[in-house]
Amino acid sequence: MMKKVLFVSLGCDKNLVDSEMMLGLLARGGYEFTDDEREADIVVVNTCCFIGDAKEESVNTILEMAELKNNGDIEALIVAGCLGERYREEIRKEIPEVDAVIGTAAIDEIVKTLDEVQHGLQSDRYKSLDEPPVTGIERVVTTGGYYAYLKIAEGCDKHCTYCIIPKVRGNYRSVPMEALVAEAQQLANKGVKELILVAQETTVYGQDIYGHKALPELLHKLCALSGICWIRLLYCYPEEIDDELIQTIKEEKKICHYLDLPIQHASDTILQRMGRRTDRKQLQDIIGRLRREIPDICLRTTLITGFPGETEEDHEQLMEFVKQIRFDRLGVFTYSREEDTPAALMPDQIPERTKKKRRAQLMRLQQDIAFEAAQNMIGTVVTAIIEGRIVCDDVYVARTYKDAPNVDGCLFVNADRDLMSGDFVQVKITASHEYDLIGDMEDESAE
Repeated sequence: MMKKVLFVSLGCDKNLVDSEMMLGLLARGGYEFTDDEREADIVVVNTCCFIGDAKEESVNTILEMAELKNNGDIEALIVAGCLGERYREEIRKEIPEVDAVIGTAAIDEIVKTLDEVQHGLQSDRYKSLDEPPVTGIERVVTTGGYYAYLKIAEGCDKHCTYCIIPKVRGNYRSVPMEALVAEAQQLANKGVKELILVAQETTVYGQDIYGHKALPELLHKLCALSGICWIRLLYCYPEEIDDELIQTIKEEKKICHYLDLPIQHASDTILQRMGRRTDRKQLQDIIGRLRREIPDICLRTTLITGFPGETEEDHEQLMEFVKQIRFDRLGVFTYSREEDTPAALMPDQIPERTKKKRRAQLMRLQQDIAFEAAQNMIGTVVTAIIEGRIVCDDVYVARTYKDAPNVDGCLFVNADRDLMSGDFVQVKITASHEYDLIGDMEDESAE
């Protein structure tokens, strides 16, 4: 009898790619899947520990699944991912219900792990974080089939003082270009129309294996694939954006004029303490160059507020920068004090109340900017990808090139014909509601 696996994937889109790889291996290994814990024989939790909230969610999920095992509802519980890599001994000691822990570099051993666990064997799996990234696995795409993430590298070399990623994912290791092109074509053959390139940092892709930044070359090859209509870039560190990359984005028609540009702060003092490679002036120059060359580019960023030593003056500098730059999309995290990072040992740690207050001020400022930008879209015609339908309202949910899945806004489309998820349509914007847009579908579809 085939065993049924409940797979819980937590954390970022990069972690989701790992989950999809493990699902692909399990499918070929003879396992079936279920979303219902009442039907599951085995539970796999792919965890995250990037910040405190993610760590808490991972631990709570493991404990919830451990309770199922205690009650006899499941036979085995497996922990994978970043929390397993970082806290392997603690998990084993504190949660005895866990049957096996799989490190971040050992996801290709998921089938062997489950097989051995069912025979009562101790089956923890870890590999060196210097191992090349896992490639060549046919994934089970869980994002709906019309868009998918393409993880182009593993790990990070930046070693920002607040970040634990190098300790749980290792240094930067690019996936060979031929493997990425093959994977992308495989995804396109399954109906994927939008590729979203992710890594801890996408902009230095290839430097470790080719001796130079090869992201533009990779993008040209991906744009040449049939079936792919949109290519979106996430996690582009500003200091690595050069003229070749800008021209590639500008000239290749399939690349969305959208860039995720995590700057984290705008005070030179805090940027230096964070171990970032840019100062305020450099950030202004890079953003100015992007907007001059690609006037319709949509810029998204993330910020950290309440970093150790952040004064009111530092915070005001950040507020002023956000007001001046007017990012199209912006997210703010309160600083999370992570053990084994240099920032955790820094003096002048900021109280949680102050962190949250400063975050709220930044979000209120960005809200005004975003709502005004949405208002300015009224009357324009945009290309959008259909994501689904709200049956009770007879309205479709879509995204424009300015919207990455699950992090940005939506476009609600009134249409006079049936549409499928993944269809590209032309929509005239008629109204806005906070971060979201409302529009009517034009007669002609756009591929």
